Amino acid sequence: MDHPSQPSVRHFDHCPWLFADAATEEQRAAQREVQRTVGGDTGIGERCYVAESAAVFPDRLRLGDDSYIAAHAYVTGELDTGSHCTLNPFTTVRGNVVLGDGVRIGAHTSLLGFNHSMAPDRPVYRQPLTSRGIRVGDDVWIGSHVIVVDGVTIGDHCVIGAGAVVTRNLPAWSVAAGNPARVLRDRREVRGVRAAAAATPALPGMRPDDGRTPTTRPARDPEPGAAPADNPQPAAHDRRPGWVAGAANAETAAAAPGRQPDDSCTPTTHPAPDPEPGAAAGDQERAPHDRREVQVAGTADSEAAAAAPGKRQDDGRTPTDCPARDHEPGAAPADNPQPAAHDRRAGWVAGAANAEAAATGTRPDDSCTPTPRPAPDPGEPHDRRAVRVAGAADAEVAAAVGAGVADLSGIRPGGDRTPTARPAPDPRTATLAAFADTARDQAAGLLDRCWDGERYVDRPGAVPTVRAHCDAVEIADLLLGAVPEHLSTEEHIGRLSGLQDPKSGLVPEFGEPLPVADADGFIGEGAALYHVLCVGYALDLLGPGIPHPVRGVRDMTARQLIVRLEALPWLTGAWGAGAWVDSLATAAHWNLRHDDGGDSGHGTPEALFGWLLTRADPWTGLWGSPSAEEGRLQVVNGYYRLTRGSFAQFGLPVPYPERVVDAVLDHARDARHFGPGRENACNVLDVAHPLWLCTQQLGRGADGYRSGEIHDWAERQLATVLPRWQDGRGFGFGPGAAGPGPEPGLQGTEMWLAIVWYLADLLGRTAELGYRPRGIHRPEPARQGITGLSRAGGASGS
Repeated sequence: MDHPSQPSVRHFDHCPWLFADAATEEQRAAQREVQRTVGGDTGIGERCYVAESAAVFPDRLRLGDDSYIAAHAYVTGELDTGSHCTLNPFTTVRGNVVLGDGVRIGAHTSLLGFNHSMAPDRPVYRQPLTSRGIRVGDDVWIGSHVIVVDGVTIGDHCVIGAGAVVTRNLPAWSVAAGNPARVLRDRREVRGVRAAAAATPALPGMRPDDGRTPTTRPARDPEPGAAPADNPQPAAHDRRPGWVAGAANAETAAAAPGRQPDDSCTPTTHPAPDPEPGAAAGDQERAPHDRREVQVAGTADSEAAAAAPGKRQDDGRTPTDCPARDHEPGAAPADNPQPAAHDRRAGWVAGAANAEAAATGTRPDDSCTPTPRPAPDPGEPHDRRAVRVAGAADAEVAAAVGAGVADLSGIRPGGDRTPTARPAPDPRTATLAAFADTARDQAAGLLDRCWDGERYVDRPGAVPTVRAHCDAVEIADLLLGAVPEHLSTEEHIGRLSGLQDPKSGLVPEFGEPLPVADADGFIGEGAALYHVLCVGYALDLLGPGIPHPVRGVRDMTARQLIVRLEALPWLTGAWGAGAWVDSLATAAHWNLRHDDGGDSGHGTPEALFGWLLTRADPWTGLWGSPSAEEGRLQVVNGYYRLTRGSFAQFGLPVPYPERVVDAVLDHARDARHFGPGRENACNVLDVAHPLWLCTQQLGRGADGYRSGEIHDWAERQLATVLPRWQDGRGFGFGPGAAGPGPEPGLQGTEMWLAIVWYLADLLGRTAELGYRPRGIHRPEPARQGITGLSRAGGASGS
């Protein structure tokens, strides 16, 4: 078909993948204005497209890089997408929906992340709305005319055939189709494709006389179907031993009776010939049940979706009852027990699009259905993919890659199939090691720079502070394995120990009076809160530890603690609230070291963790709420302080770790805090540590949750941070007026050294540094559990 020499906006709306290469400057300016005028709390990434004809009215929208919303799509509620996600023409996304990376959604598909209840005591249009949300993993292909109802989780690497109605969770790697959708097979299965193909000469797309595999016509347009370009992925055969990219699976044809020989291999979703696993025989044929039989508000019955009498199985529409006047129904089945909304881990494997998706039957020539692009060249830096071997994948090769570059010369047909691992030289290794050597060589000099002859200052010209002395102890221990040479070990201990008030256990700032305790016995703000951390850990590094218990925390009852926690400014100042919890929990840690410093039998530590576990937001894993002015800055930074002192310090697992990763990665894309020249030590540390902490529970490497994105973020940050070291002066805290500012000093140096370690550890490269934090930013828990909670979980910080 001939197209005009210059595509129109209408053309781009329907074919947005053309926009990046073909748009004029005027069209690009117009698109920026379209994105700017999208309402709600909106953040749109790089190289995105939002069609002018789309109805996008979100309460909250986060559109990841290289994603688009095509013509006549309808988006409301809260939508979070990763990168390389596509909402093709006439897609409907409503309610609460989260998409991973590389999620491709075909035309006329509906993701309905909310629901009406349907109790019999009132009309449906007067029923309250409920929302459990929809969660879709990475590298998921959802065909055209699919409906996904509220409460469903779709695992990584799934492919869902056209016209399916998804009412139940789908595990990772599922190929699913039907109404209701059921799993046909696992994408990774190897079932002797060639033999099956030879025994089935009449497969759709195969001519009986040519002996070829089923045909997969090339796509007519370049619509992307691959995962993010910054997360290189394997070709189909990389993960499928014995598979040839583009070959169709005979088993799929046998299991999808609705496929027609002339439909370009697109499966239709006629009812499955056998009952859905776990269902009683005849379930799919029953008439809709009486609404009065189920009176649980907020639920619907899957039979209503499966047997809706007004729905034709080939048109993908909702039932022909009168449409709801306010919201589309997105019923979740009552007989479909769902996991908690935050649980997205089961069976998920991080990765990206598999070219074998062609075998699921989605039409290669359908301009609104994703077609896979070839994976980037495996020689790109940071390639974590299995080595590609023409025509097939070798599991042994895949296992050999990662530690180095596999030498394929040792793999001979019919011969020795064990590849030789040949480590490739990595210039980054030299850079990271050279940085650590430079820091060690200059450590004594930068400490000298901040010694005024009597006490430590953060930077020349600043006033002496308690924190500066503690930072000096931390830096010397980290880089030199010794105490700062300006004082002997005994003098350091004597000075810092002497700062603690024996009665209250608090440490005031130099020249300031002892802070006055609140009614519950503990303080609420001021430098003395942080001194509980820095003085305690400096004395820990020096040997004896803090000499006196913190009395206000020791004597606080569980009831007093709960009252204080409830009164903290979680909605307006979550950062400060988290800092208070950090100080209290650290004081509890020090108190447990003293025979007379426990909680006096009040159960206060147990009450703290009980409150935190029951107040964490299951949708984000955080405490507090974002704001229009700062986004998630307060809640993410508060999360770091809170979990550092509580879960990480006590070796207990954090709740909802997948949701935390989602929220923190989303925050890390906020240009207000992470744009060029805007990152300061607090903001970067408060992303790096939560990601690191959660990966201890979720796993790392290719199998870790969103590990590719975490890896890429850590790489970018490390490349940005290392050049900021100033010879003989160390690191500045960061630009602007926040903290000590851009001038290099002890606080900036101590924090950035810890940040570099966490970034390197996220990349598996800490051995190149040769140092490991042992103080405030130590990765290991300071203790394993507390009285009454020692069995609650394993280490989250080791």
